Amino acid sequence: MALKQDGQERSKNFTRRALLVGGGQGLLFSALAARMYYLQILEADKYATLAEDNRINLRLIPPPRGRIVDRFGTAMALNQQNYRVVLVREQARDVKRTLDSLALIIDLSERDYKRVLREAGRKRAFVPVTVQDYLTWEQVSRIEVNAPDLPGVSIEAGQTRHYPYQETLTHILGYVSAVSERELTGDPLLELPGFRVGKQGIEKQYDLDLRGAAGNSHLEVNAVGRVIRELSRDEGTPGRDLVLTVDSELQTFVHHRLQNELSASAVVMDVRDGDVLALASTPGFDPNIFNVGMTNETWNGLISNPLAPLTNKAIAGQYAPGSTFKMMVALAALDTGVRSDHRVFCPGFVDLGNTRFHCWKRHGHGWVNMHDAIRQSCDVYFYDVARKAGIDRIAGFAKRFGLGAKTGIDLPGEKAGTIPTRDWKLATTGEPWQVGETLVSAIGQGFVLATPLQLAVMTARIANGGRHVMPRFTRPFAKAGETPEAESLGIPEGHLKIVQTGMDLVVNHPRGTARRARIDIEGQEMAGKTGTSQVRRITMAERAAGVTKNKDLPWRRRDHALFVAYAPIHAPRYCCAVVVEHGGGGSTTAAPIVRDILLETQRRDPAVNPPIRLVAGDRSSES
Repeated sequence: MALKQDGQERSKNFTRRALLVGGGQGLLFSALAARMYYLQILEADKYATLAEDNRINLRLIPPPRGRIVDRFGTAMALNQQNYRVVLVREQARDVKRTLDSLALIIDLSERDYKRVLREAGRKRAFVPVTVQDYLTWEQVSRIEVNAPDLPGVSIEAGQTRHYPYQETLTHILGYVSAVSERELTGDPLLELPGFRVGKQGIEKQYDLDLRGAAGNSHLEVNAVGRVIRELSRDEGTPGRDLVLTVDSELQTFVHHRLQNELSASAVVMDVRDGDVLALASTPGFDPNIFNVGMTNETWNGLISNPLAPLTNKAIAGQYAPGSTFKMMVALAALDTGVRSDHRVFCPGFVDLGNTRFHCWKRHGHGWVNMHDAIRQSCDVYFYDVARKAGIDRIAGFAKRFGLGAKTGIDLPGEKAGTIPTRDWKLATTGEPWQVGETLVSAIGQGFVLATPLQLAVMTARIANGGRHVMPRFTRPFAKAGETPEAESLGIPEGHLKIVQTGMDLVVNHPRGTARRARIDIEGQEMAGKTGTSQVRRITMAERAAGVTKNKDLPWRRRDHALFVAYAPIHAPRYCCAVVVEHGGGGSTTAAPIVRDILLETQRRDPAVNPPIRLVAGDRSSES
């Protein structure tokens, strides 16, 4: 009985398993049949294109690069159409032979041959290699007519970067150029023919935002790689347009104003929010040449030019600030307890041990207080108060006002300058600080170095009541009209007022060092400070015989000319810093430039209605 039951149980188990296996097989065959129906009936047209000699090619589509526009929407960097001839190695088979055939139609140099062969060997076989860019319509036509004899060769219509303002904006925008081998990251987009990346300036700083994301195209091609039709297309994501704080028309004015000098730089800022309205460095260069290609002669001319056109002097030029640094010494002295009515007698020099430190005015200024000293830029007065304040306190104030460190502006290549301290010298040279070095630093010479941008930031923080404004070319996301107020530097209002009054007297007092560069339009007056920094040491023999005037010296031995200013005095809105390399006196060369720039800046302010006429500037001299 037990055996019979056991047999029946095994029979039931076998039947269940058979049913499960059969059901599974039925499902499998049903799925297979459904899949075959989908492929052979529903997708028949698609897969017919894959038969025998046909195949599908996937090609990346480079996204349009985002435009760069100024604060008013004027395009400063945009894209233009460009025709180029490309070659695909896997379709050409014999690249050298194809190039020989192509050379009978368009001019190809030996350099073109070497470059194409190198890139074709380095890139993936299906990635097109640019043979030549910027073809004329006649060249395009000749290549298309001879297409059957040029396997792997095709014409592509792409876009090229164009800078309509040429050298006027080059040190802000930078430029784009072909991707170098060291910049390849494995991203196929970077290997596309004609693809450009930012190399300098804003183009480099915001390259990823401007670049966008690649699209793709599915192409049906025949056995020899010729395109039959496009099956699908995804355009990708265009690069983001970038809006800068720059006023392109003001920038043009500033650039043209500086072109009268061999080498100069200027920065214009809004003292309230740090917007950089203009930033110029001359001489410059046309950034379009990096995009369309340049000769070796052109490149060698740029890098060997002693005036350094490739350098953005406004952020990377480091200069002794000269007397423009005296405002920092004044604030440090006031913090020490020196009063503004503290008087010092200036006979034209001061002796420290066996060393004599001279004032720029040979016979001295007589008795001066702090206002007089700023107005007349008396070196002896600042020698005196600098000793009372000490170099470390002076350095502390200089750093609070933006000197001695990078400002953090959104532009690559910025230099930090130098503000010395006792510890800095010991760590840098291994030697202790000397009192005489404090006196030299007090007039912005010696180890002290600053960039024009830093001097503009310093001036902005003086003008805006001691607030930590930071320079910028782009604005963070915020609601319309919403600009958070910068933090306070913690400077007593009375101390700032003393310095501001001194800067007012520099320009508007009858005996101010920049009197002849004043703005005499009511409501638009400026306050400023002259500076002249030496680039050579004046010997005792030369002083005894009479210091040689700048105009009688070779250009490279002349002093640098500096001027910083803000306007209008009653409600500061704009500041400007100018450095003219080997320009001589700050009052004679740099101050008139700043005056003209601040006049134009205020004229372009919608809140300013009165017509503006430039003041014809005669000239004075100051150390």
